[in-house]
Amino acid sequence: MGLILDTSVLIAAEKKHLDLLGFFAAHPDETFFLAAITCSELLHGVIRAQPAIRKHTRAAFVEALLAEIDTLDFDSAVARRHAELWAELEKKGLMIGPYDLLIAATCLHYDYALVTLNTAEFRQVPALRLVDTTAFALK
Repeated sequence: MGLILDTSVLIAAEKKHLDLLGFFAAHPDETFFLAAITCSELLHGVIRAQPAIRKHTRAAFVEALLAEIDTLDFDSAVARRHAELWAELEKKGLMIGPYDLLIAATCLHYDYALVTLNTAEFRQVPALRLVDTTAFALK
């Protein structure tokens, strides 16, 4: 099975609020992925980071992730699933954020579960499986 990592989990790991390596170790039989929009969100965070030392630290973190975790493309098949999900949630009055909608569609298309801290938003998506990260929270 595959697990797609949401931006919220990766930001928490970068800020030392989540033990990402521990999470990986606890799921040795899983393959981890990023949705294409998650790459964009992470890289946007690098570009906007201030001061320069923060930008450098964040860039190192993000580039290490991108080197180790495969990114799933947003292709026409995922776009089709995205359009269907968008219409379904819109009709039910359950819209979620546009980037979260892209991530959810990617998960549903590939039939992968989502690792997120943003469970309130993603619970609105029918059939989307969420992975609990509570045991890996650091304070």
